Amino acid sequence: MTVRRIDLNADLGEDVGPGAMAGDAAILQIVSSANVACGGHAGDSETMFKTVSLAAAEGVQVGAHPGYVDREGFGRRVIPMSLDELGRMIAAQVGSLQAIAALAGAQVSYVKAHGALANLAAREREVADRLVSTVRQIDPELAVLAISGTQIERAARALDVPVFSEVFADRGYLANGQLVPRGEDGDLIHDPGVAVERMRAFLESGHMPVVDGDPIPLQAHSICVHGDTPGAVELARQLRTGLERAGVEVVGFGDDARASGGSDDPRVPAVE
Repeated sequence: MTVRRIDLNADLGEDVGPGAMAGDAAILQIVSSANVACGGHAGDSETMFKTVSLAAAEGVQVGAHPGYVDREGFGRRVIPMSLDELGRMIAAQVGSLQAIAALAGAQVSYVKAHGALANLAAREREVADRLVSTVRQIDPELAVLAISGTQIERAARALDVPVFSEVFADRGYLANGQLVPRGEDGDLIHDPGVAVERMRAFLESGHMPVVDGDPIPLQAHSICVHGDTPGAVELARQLRTGLERAGVEVVGFGDDARASGGSDDPRVPAVE
């Protein structure tokens, strides 16, 4: 398998102040999709509006990035709540970004869960089902951007919600397809050269290196670079340059019409 077209996405709008917006503006000149924090783990009305406006000006598609309402923990801690409460929390954040995007003359195209919410939904099917069903109730045209090879993909396919799969340029993987928990050995990849070569090799082979076993098969429509990672702008820049030199075109997944669907195995490599 050799992938010749891929989306690059980044988590943005997660800080306030001119310095943060300068970093976001730089990344938005590189990526093709922006996952915008929408008031849970980070973000406020002004930051959302500025981020969406910058994305629209750069021709970058916009996605909502809901997470646990836990700014102190940056949404990286599971906050116990019922599934009904979880759905309402997600709806409030996605709806907020949709309203702000309308004011900016833009549109929200997809939803990508953040941090602990994404990791929990990746593992637990009932959480994934509630995430996806909430997205469908908000707007059946909204897509889901899911961690590749996880319950979020399976839930979206079962509910016939458009789903695209992502892998991470700056995170390590376990043999079960989950990300290495933050704070453990191998959780983050800081060297841009290592990240670029890892992604280039993955797009050629369809197999992702892991810290605890042999490489595993994953599919990908998108590659994520975390906007809050130190050196994120340079990593994103080198990643795009390296992929393009390898003959891989960077294009927004919403423009590429390659949503997954119908497969019983969500870890089938993307067809290219």
